[in-house]
Amino acid sequence: MEPSEQRIKIAVQKTGRLTDHSIDLLERCGLKLTRSKDQLICYGENMPIDLLLVRDDDIPGLVGEDICDLGIVGLNVVEEKRLNRAAEGRAIEFKQIYELDFGHCRLALAAPDGTEYNGPESLEKTRIATSYTGLLKHFLEENRVDAEPVYFSGAVEIAPKLGRADFICDIVSTGGTLKANGLVEVDTLLQSEAVVIQTQQPLGEAKQALVDKILQRLDGVLQVRESKYIMLHAPKDALAEIHALLPGSEAPTVLRLDGDDDKVAVHAVCRENVFWDTLENLKAAGASSLLVLPVEKMLA
Repeated sequence: MEPSEQRIKIAVQKTGRLTDHSIDLLERCGLKLTRSKDQLICYGENMPIDLLLVRDDDIPGLVGEDICDLGIVGLNVVEEKRLNRAAEGRAIEFKQIYELDFGHCRLALAAPDGTEYNGPESLEKTRIATSYTGLLKHFLEENRVDAEPVYFSGAVEIAPKLGRADFICDIVSTGGTLKANGLVEVDTLLQSEAVVIQTQQPLGEAKQALVDKILQRLDGVLQVRESKYIMLHAPKDALAEIHALLPGSEAPTVLRLDGDDDKVAVHAVCRENVFWDTLENLKAAGASSLLVLPVEKMLA
């Protein structure tokens, strides 16, 4: 095994909505993992990469303090930590390097159903319960609103019922929790998704080369999540129409069919969903022998 200082350490949420997605994504990039007995570290068997399973709000600190080289965490956590450090006059010691396009959610303002809201000015002289005090204060300052953030570490949705706040500011995915507590979303502060952050400290040539390889593989996996590989036979005189029907496709590969001068084989990667309607339209345009295959990974 490589010396520990030569191994890449990636901080990942231990439990939560990003955990399975993050680990699955790294495994699809070719990383084979073995979990330790305490379940806090996953060791890379075939690459010098280890995963540290930690609380999501600890990830920016672990990366910023150079304990971990990379972290996968929600943009909401990254921005909250960045604003808090800036407010304290401390330097930002991590950088965002990649967006992962999963874990989508939003930091939103919500109020009891029936509350009148006509924009940020409706927050004047109100109390707002949140665990995202940095982002909320930034929003209030930008909109020149005098309101009182009330810190809640959890169960923010019950603050209005307890008489502790007039509004809440919290992460929303589907809105089901808000509805269950008689709350209505009224404004959005931040659209969030999972991102990769990296320490600001130089990694060294070997480590940086490995990080670059990981990012290239991530790009190859994420590019093709909705992609399909389509193969079909087409009359030569229908090629233009068939190409136009292929969703999100670049110029297809056209191959000669042995023993048939009137038809060709068409192969294309479609970077959008291929529905039954698409196949039926292709068939109506003259295509035959249609075959649709999933694409697991691709390098441009």
